[in-house]
Amino acid sequence: MTTQTHTTHGGAHGAHTGHGEHAHHGARAAHAGHGDHAAHGNHNAAAELPGGLQITQDGYTLAIAEPIVGAGEIDLRFRILGPDGEPVTRYDAIHDRELHLIVARRELTGFWHVHPELTADGTWTVTLNLPEAGAYRVFTDIAPRALGKTITLGADLAVAGAYEPRPTPPAARTAIVDGYEVTLDGDLVPGAGRLLTLTVRKDGRPVTDLQPYLAAYGHLVILRAGDLAYVHVHPNGEPGDGVTAPGPDITFHTVVPGPGTYRLFLDFQHGDVVRTAAFTLPTTDH
Repeated sequence: MTTQTHTTHGGAHGAHTGHGEHAHHGARAAHAGHGDHAAHGNHNAAAELPGGLQITQDGYTLAIAEPIVGAGEIDLRFRILGPDGEPVTRYDAIHDRELHLIVARRELTGFWHVHPELTADGTWTVTLNLPEAGAYRVFTDIAPRALGKTITLGADLAVAGAYEPRPTPPAARTAIVDGYEVTLDGDLVPGAGRLLTLTVRKDGRPVTDLQPYLAAYGHLVILRAGDLAYVHVHPNGEPGDGVTAPGPDITFHTVVPGPGTYRLFLDFQHGDVVRTAAFTLPTTDH
């Protein structure tokens, strides 16, 4: 099944376009190549680049079949090529999926989190609705079985048509989406681990019955304005561990690779629908 989170944000809080319904996912699958709450694409050593900046890493390459498309509904097709140049067909699961696909406008005013389907010949396919022309970036979180760890590959996608660039939305710690208010507490400090807590309320009341989505109560993708350095973080604790409450707070241990302004996208599920809250946050030095 293809799961799609589609968010288009503008303004301080980010106006939200509606989601389709998302199926509830079951127990957590094997989470290879990580600690339980590792961040994909984190800057783990000084010599390493942040995730998502390279189309090729560790011999694996993201090959998009059509890197130039028209606006509207498209069928995005791509392959992951291994060190031998052949399509990779065997992956370890990362939070219930063998591949997480993130698509974002370069201005960070649009965001899609989807899960393509893999065909026998190693081609991944997914239907996307990209309503506006412009420059986009495609990210793949994958754990090829032969590699034994998770990597994030990134490639450009161009949507043809009249392009009207917009600035990254201004800094804000509150997002309103479908009647939900999500607030962000904590700071981003370059190269230092910090806790970020996202608190979900609806109609002014704390939401205490969040539903598991991909084996977690929330998923946080962080992208740096300017180069789209990528971090994908899973929260502290997990559903069913006997400790972690299903809201209203979702806490993430987060490391960003350097100074700058970041756009944060939180996916959470409630009422059998996945929604995305977006925030803009500059780094601090403490």
